[in-house]
Amino acid sequence: MASDARLAAIPEADIGPDGTFKYVLIRVHSTEEGDDSSVDIVRGYAWAEYHADIYDRVAEELEKGGGLDCECLGGGRIKHDSSGKKIHVYGYSMGFGRANHSVSTEKLKACYPDYERTGRGKVPRNLNS
Repeated sequence: MASDARLAAIPEADIGPDGTFKYVLIRVHSTEEGDDSSVDIVRGYAWAEYHADIYDRVAEELEKGGGLDCECLGGGRIKHDSSGKKIHVYGYSMGFGRANHSVSTEKLKACYPDYERTGRGKVPRNLNS
């Protein structure tokens, strides 16, 4: 499969169903000569103790077929409240630095169009409970 088709097939966002967890913003590049296409993706899961745990697993999975290379653009945290249809993106990764939360929020918007999404400052009080 050509790398552009592989890039197009990668979901923009994949996050855990509920709770507060670490996330990373990853740029996936084509490694084919003369092809500089890329896509940014958001991945966040409660099972990860460290941001690098998410990045390492996702990068390994995407790169194993060849033709793609991954780069971590930063990380943070996501507070996902599926019953309230709210997602809040905030914080940073000690290892990768702070992701551009506005990019991450846009990626989440594509996957959760009926959710309220925020991406600045601290967790709002109504999401802390």
